[in-house]
Amino acid sequence: MSITVKGVIERKGLGPGTWALVGEDGETYELKDAPSELKKAALKVSVKGEIRKDVMTFAMIGPVLEVQSFEVL
Repeated sequence: MSITVKGVIERKGLGPGTWALVGEDGETYELKDAPSELKKAALKVSVKGEIRKDVMTFAMIGPVLEVQSFEVL
């Protein structure tokens, strides 16, 4: 099931580093398969994707959101 999250992109310095989306509701999502255009700190976006409960990561900063599409706001 797809969800859409609006928020701000952040670079988290855990391990080798990871990209995250901090939603307007304060929830932090770890981005999976994010295109390079989305990997810009402080970028305000709307991201459509799927929460992947079957994926584990080193960062473990929140639910893993597999990016399907996005729009810069």
